[in-house]
Amino acid sequence: MGKPKAMLDWFGEPLVNYHINQLKEGGVNEIVVVLGYHSDEIRRNLRNLDVRIVSNSLYHQGRASSLHAGAKAISATANTILVLNIDQPRTGAFIKQLFEIHLDEKHEATRPTYQGKRGHPVIINGKFRHLLISASEKELGLKGVLKKIKRISEIETDDSCLIDLNTPEDYREALDKYNIS
Repeated sequence: MGKPKAMLDWFGEPLVNYHINQLKEGGVNEIVVVLGYHSDEIRRNLRNLDVRIVSNSLYHQGRASSLHAGAKAISATANTILVLNIDQPRTGAFIKQLFEIHLDEKHEATRPTYQGKRGHPVIINGKFRHLLISASEKELGLKGVLKKIKRISEIETDDSCLIDLNTPEDYREALDKYNIS
């Protein structure tokens, strides 16, 4: 894509900054940013933001290593944990709505869906932090963690829960869809 995903332009700011602002707007009070590839460039961009930055030198081993690093850095007393990849931009309103449903319904985990397709972010009760810490690629990372949680609520939302900027084409389509220039 020509630059790290975290640095892609999204509504006039780097995607990582957009994420942080939307998470705060959505009510997230402890934000842990896990950096791997191009971490120095991204870290410079986060210098003045109120977030905990964690380096994941094992990023080349897969996403589970980032789950592990992030979960270890989260306060042991966290009531809920939201897992969101950098290439899955969500609005603060969307995050807030998902949190409210999760907390009102007292689920062990909550994930959004759209027309039967599972989306992101996933919210997990803090008591399952140890599962995120022990996540491995062998056990399918986050999917493996969710298989160990009995009460998962799937909440029907709009199609924004499916946005995933995996390819340059995905990015262009999302820019067009949201009229981002």
